[in-house]
Amino acid sequence: MSTSDSADTTSSSSASSNQKQPQEENQDELIIKQQREIEQEIAYSNPLVSESQAINSLNSEYLDDAVYIAKVKDLASKYRAIRRTRPDGNCFFRAFAYAYLEYLVRNKDEFTRFYEYAAKSRERLTEAGFPRFTIEDFYETFMEVINKVKPDGDNNTAAALVELHKLFNEQGYSDYVVVYLRLITSSHLQERADFYQNFIDGNYTIQEFCRQEVEPMYKESDHIHIIAICSALEAGVRVEYMDRGDGNQVIAHEFPDGCKPNVFLLYRPGHYDILYPNNEVQ
Repeated sequence: MSTSDSADTTSSSSASSNQKQPQEENQDELIIKQQREIEQEIAYSNPLVSESQAINSLNSEYLDDAVYIAKVKDLASKYRAIRRTRPDGNCFFRAFAYAYLEYLVRNKDEFTRFYEYAAKSRERLTEAGFPRFTIEDFYETFMEVINKVKPDGDNNTAAALVELHKLFNEQGYSDYVVVYLRLITSSHLQERADFYQNFIDGNYTIQEFCRQEVEPMYKESDHIHIIAICSALEAGVRVEYMDRGDGNQVIAHEFPDGCKPNVFLLYRPGHYDILYPNNEVQ
């Protein structure tokens, strides 16, 4: 083979390899795009927050699954209903916000305390380093939602709860509330960085963790998010964990430890929904 032939062969092989690499990259991008489209389709086929449903409605999701059926039975011994949230990565903050406002609407003194905190929260965030112009719209919408569901006498509770459900199913209002709670959570974590640093895996600083895992929409929440928002708002949350672990019972954790919970959530791997205890006043 001549030097010229060898060069041509090498050139042809190199060109073929170069063509193959972009094709492989394009295939990977296509797969990722398809996965995202499927996830979005699943998410948007669900309401942001559903109507209340009987707790036994969970059984339809676990037909022929003895482990989960047993755990649904245990859950039903403590809770009468479930309210589902859209599985879009914002489910914890959306579920928490909805359930906490439900509680506040029914408890006027607590609503007043929370309202005073919320009204001053913009100043707290700007003092924590968030530019005022970036949080202004979120703050205004957050306060608008609170004012729209503010109880006005005993006879207005039912109307306030109807308005709450309506607002949380309007994307603009619902998502802005989620964004603002994420900012409050981030601010609280950074204010107490020395304490919360112990809860963070890897080499993240608190600031890096907040920028990457707390503030962005569609980022899933973990224990540290729950602890921080509960501490910031002086709220109590009980989370019932239902997975394929040992035993026939769901496992409850309270945030903070030993609190009297006013928000009840169901956690299944990667997702939070709202629960309503059997002894709760409807």
